[in-house]
Amino acid sequence: MTTEEMAAVADARAQIFIGVADLAKDPTKYVILDTRDAKAYAAGHIEGAISAPWQTFSTVTVGKPGDPNWGTLLPPADIAAALGKLGVDTSKTVVTYADPTGWGEDGRVKWTMESIGLDNVKMLDGGYPAWTAAGNKTSTAATTLPPTTVAVVSDNLANINVTTDQVKKATEDSSAILVDTRSKKEYDGAIDYGEKRGGHIPGAINIPFSENFNEDGTVKSDEALMALYMDAGIPMDATAYSYCTKGIRSAYVQQILTMLQFKVTKYYDASFYSWAGDSALPVDK
Repeated sequence: MTTEEMAAVADARAQIFIGVADLAKDPTKYVILDTRDAKAYAAGHIEGAISAPWQTFSTVTVGKPGDPNWGTLLPPADIAAALGKLGVDTSKTVVTYADPTGWGEDGRVKWTMESIGLDNVKMLDGGYPAWTAAGNKTSTAATTLPPTTVAVVSDNLANINVTTDQVKKATEDSSAILVDTRSKKEYDGAIDYGEKRGGHIPGAINIPFSENFNEDGTVKSDEALMALYMDAGIPMDATAYSYCTKGIRSAYVQQILTMLQFKVTKYYDASFYSWAGDSALPVDK
């Protein structure tokens, strides 16, 4: 990449991520969302953070994992209402965090907010482990804020998400490169999370979610990430669709691909649960 292109990546990183040191300067300037599950939140979280698991904004009350369209996004107005119920003040920068050894829930919630046009959202690089490693304040007391009114700025979903039909088209005409962000074990056929079938979407390239991080859980350098994706066979002018089991890890990777300035980056919210759940769709192993 040219110097100008790498500068664009650096600028994008600053828009997508915030470092622990910067957040710790004055956490009250931000709305902080802990996107891990309720049990992890109760065990300890960043002081002042609101518990906001990804399920809060998704269709999880009907059906079960593995069913087509289980866990996909709620309608925009319902997402806005859920954010308002939590007391999210959208006049502030929102910071999402999770644990890099988990599922990338912080990327999913950031992506969710972007789907309704809220773009002043960043992820905490290194997540909760990096926060605690730096000796910053944590708490086990739940944060409760008064409700706010959150407006849907725009229905932005089609700009950042693809449907099953669009993914199917990509497998037929190579109009996009599919990036499977699951583990190699899952890619090769393991059924560990209620999938109806094992394997992967035909033609997908496997780049596991975990490969985006350094050993300390921080996101790899721009140069290392670029090498990871380009060496796997994704050219800079590619249209890239990421997916995983339910669209959590892949939402985080969509943010990475966007940061790296690939031509078009979207992700498949319904992901492999829906694909594998439709017996008419092909699966490779």
